[in-house]
Amino acid sequence: MPHYSRLCRIVIDVDERHHAEELAFWQAATGTTMEHFAKHPEFHGVLLGGGEFGLLLQSLEEGQSRVHLDIHTDDLDAEVARLERLGAERVQFVNGWWIMRDPAGLPLCVIQDPPGTLNDDNAQRWDDPREDAASH
Repeated sequence: MPHYSRLCRIVIDVDERHHAEELAFWQAATGTTMEHFAKHPEFHGVLLGGGEFGLLLQSLEEGQSRVHLDIHTDDLDAEVARLERLGAERVQFVNGWWIMRDPAGLPLCVIQDPPGTLNDDNAQRWDDPREDAASH
């Protein structure tokens, strides 16, 4: 069965000691106000480009500051498996999404979107290669 995914967020991970300074910088740099998420208080975010793409600032309790990408999908298992076939590795399942590493070891997250959110107009459709192979 096909599934959809899209690159959806740029996430700036920063040590909590520098979070306020980074938040002020990125709000000024983008000319926006980043919303503080009550459900995940370590995040501030804003949608950009008509709401299709977002910027998140994540406060880290530990680890180095870095930037990572979020991929949103309508089928978490299928998308994680697809990325694994491309060379990514699972790191940890947390808060309902997968933290992964790409082949170079860089972090990325794969996040489940609500059903019906992604389609041919706003995401990439992926056909299951196992189904393609079975039909030949």
